[in-house]
Amino acid sequence: MTLDLVPGLITTREEVAASYGGSVYSGGMVPAPNSKMVFVYSDPAAGQKHGYTFDGWAEDDDFGPLYLYTGAGAEGHQQMVRGNKVLLDTLTNGYEVHLFVSNGKAPGKKLVMQRYVGRVVVDAVEPYEERWAPGSDKVMRRVFVFRLRPAEGATMDVAETDSVLPATQTMVVELTEKPPAPKTAKVPAQTGAKDKKTEQHATAQTTANIPGGARTVRRREGQLCTAFEEFLIAAGHKTKSFQITVKGEPGAFTPDLYDVTDNALYEAKGLATRNNVRMAIGQLFDYRRHLDVPAGLRLAVLLPGEPTADVRALLDAENIALVTQTTDGFAGFPLPSAGA
Repeated sequence: MTLDLVPGLITTREEVAASYGGSVYSGGMVPAPNSKMVFVYSDPAAGQKHGYTFDGWAEDDDFGPLYLYTGAGAEGHQQMVRGNKVLLDTLTNGYEVHLFVSNGKAPGKKLVMQRYVGRVVVDAVEPYEERWAPGSDKVMRRVFVFRLRPAEGATMDVAETDSVLPATQTMVVELTEKPPAPKTAKVPAQTGAKDKKTEQHATAQTTANIPGGARTVRRREGQLCTAFEEFLIAAGHKTKSFQITVKGEPGAFTPDLYDVTDNALYEAKGLATRNNVRMAIGQLFDYRRHLDVPAGLRLAVLLPGEPTADVRALLDAENIALVTQTTDGFAGFPLPSAGA
């Protein structure tokens, strides 16, 4: 008899494997080729034992509900191989992804029970974030934190206890290494986008495709930041960023770019609108409070084009520089001298 995957079902990995295939002992991301499925088994408390708390439902972003899941690899930098590649490849191979969350142990046994949350998909725009976290050997290393979203029309069983756990300490980690881009098939273009439909995480919910316009903005922002970093490096500048976790708050946040040579912190936005610039200003002020950098840190907003005159005046009033992308480079760089 095939196990019916109904959100809220309490089961075991053994029962899932007996019905759909896949190994019982192959880690947290289990492929079942015969069923064209991948089963993701999440245990947020496991990461907490090592000192990081990335896994679980994060706060809804502009794209809707988001479940974060740390990839495989207990020591050293995680690599896009084995289970990590299995999950990433679902973007292109048509496999369904089904999410389970640990649900305690069976009475009197060591067997871990699993609660079926529902069918999810890997975010096509930003499949994963790169974070730094201690490994089982207590050495800081780079990890992949996959970004999972409810599949279109899927009903999710979400409990308050599934939320990302708050950080246990405030910590700033310097990000000076850039990993090579993992080799994977090109993500297909998104079509038929609809307005998102979401509810609060404490209740069952459904969701539609992420809006196409929002996807475009997210891509543009990432491409803009990458292009500017390459521009700075070509100009002989050294760059890095930071990972900031705050005690009592879930997740981590990362400034877009810090120019070590100029002692300048940049926040990039994919649109040159007032709301985007206002958000960037708030982020820069927040980041600045946590960074241990030389005195005289300069703040700058990076945009794909010129904002209105009044928005430029707002930046001037806050003593924040403006750099914009042009057809042949970036206007506003080099930054004006402090106080100029």
